[in-house]
Amino acid sequence: MGPENSLIKKYIIIFFVVSGYWIVSISTVFVNKTLLSNIELDAPIFINLSQTLITVLICVAKKILSTKYPNKITFPQEDIWDVKIIKEIFPVSLMFTTMIATNNLCLKYVSVSFYYIGRSLTTIFNVILTFLILQEKTSKKCIICCAFIILGFWLGVDQEHFAGSLSVAGTIFGILGSFSLSLFSILTKKVLPKINGEIWLLQYANNVYASILFVPIMIFTGEFNVILNYSRLNDSFFWIILFVGGICGFLIGFFTSLQIKYTSALTHNISGTAKACAQTVLATCWYQETKSLIWWFSNMLILAASAAYARIKQLDMAQQHLQNPAYTKV
Repeated sequence: MGPENSLIKKYIIIFFVVSGYWIVSISTVFVNKTLLSNIELDAPIFINLSQTLITVLICVAKKILSTKYPNKITFPQEDIWDVKIIKEIFPVSLMFTTMIATNNLCLKYVSVSFYYIGRSLTTIFNVILTFLILQEKTSKKCIICCAFIILGFWLGVDQEHFAGSLSVAGTIFGILGSFSLSLFSILTKKVLPKINGEIWLLQYANNVYASILFVPIMIFTGEFNVILNYSRLNDSFFWIILFVGGICGFLIGFFTSLQIKYTSALTHNISGTAKACAQTVLATCWYQETKSLIWWFSNMLILAASAAYARIKQLDMAQQHLQNPAYTKV
């Protein structure tokens, strides 16, 4: 197979992976917003815990089935409590825990439409962290794109403030979410080769470790008392949507790792930014929100700058691939 056919095959795989990520991610945001909008149940970490526990149960079930039907179902048999595994994966898991916690806290305080702007600095942090951790420099053209992303973020925040709907807490959690997502993506890309690219192993370990980390946080914030005093614990709809949120949480984690594996940390972040733009349009229609022209301009500015950034990196990928067919970084 020549370099050109190999590149086409790679793009087809990436297309299906990214499409799956978009569908699952948008669904997850809307389901989580429904859960987090429940004023009586002020327990965002509990929602995180329910999602990580459901993912753990799915992984355990698959692991058990893999031992009974090894010819049909496979699952990594590594012990996640092995010191070597913990040493390799725990830094990723710590960022995974921080990422999903700050994402939900951001979503709790802001609208789904502003959620996009609030977390639009992911690419900026990715450039900074890639330089600090991987010692990879960024071109001047990419720096210019980053400047426009920052401008779009500032305009969006300013318009929310002007409309009287700005949440400082939500914005801060959005920035922290962007930072933790960037660092999580970079660490995931570094760790996957060390565990033979086993996405299921990483998914399993991340959610087990995160579930443990969430417990002391819930004790500290008093969420256990909130849950015990919740009046709708017997409501089947509450448990159904909580379960659906857990399934979405599992799928988003799986597709995130898959997208990073077949592309890169940078491409994953850019894909997430573009997805969030579509998500914003859907949210404004669904919740019948009215936004100013400058507000929409800030969204388009972020999207255009992110797209330009992606195009620059894509051209670099194509050039590197022609020079070396084994090149896989996007």
